[in-house]
Amino acid sequence: MYRILDRVNNTDDLKRLTMNEKKLLAEDIRKLIIETVSENGGHLASNLGVVELTIAVHSVFDTPNDKVIWDVGHQSYVHKILTGRKDKIHTLRKLDGLAGFPKTSESEYDCFNTGHSSTSISASLGMAIARDLKGDKENVIAVIGDGALTRRDGTRSTKPCRSIKNKINSNTK
Repeated sequence: MYRILDRVNNTDDLKRLTMNEKKLLAEDIRKLIIETVSENGGHLASNLGVVELTIAVHSVFDTPNDKVIWDVGHQSYVHKILTGRKDKIHTLRKLDGLAGFPKTSESEYDCFNTGHSSTSISASLGMAIARDLKGDKENVIAVIGDGALTRRDGTRSTKPCRSIKNKINSNTK
């Protein structure tokens, strides 16, 4: 049915793909998201807009060991597809199905229960400080959209990040 997506069940499979295969994977994922949202409802444009970003994040970082915090939780459909939930994506937003947002009880890849926006920087800072206190080394990645930075919560949370020496990866989509 799909050219590449049928071969990708987790982030390890993703990391084995060539760059050209990842481009084809992005097309497959878009097709699956359109099919799913057409049937179940949900957030279409916001997920179509983060396909390559999500592929890149899971290709570069060692998830779930590295922690990815989605600022806008309803942009996590691609993340769910790539982290072992592809076969359940048809249950998205249905009773007893996958949640429309990251949910820690749903997957080890979901490290923070995200709702709408402007919490990823504060959450990632807290996780990075806790990591440093424990002496661990994993990356903490905040994926935050430019719209969240126009909210006071989003911009206010960047101040402590500048004054505290820790390793936080913040990516603006």
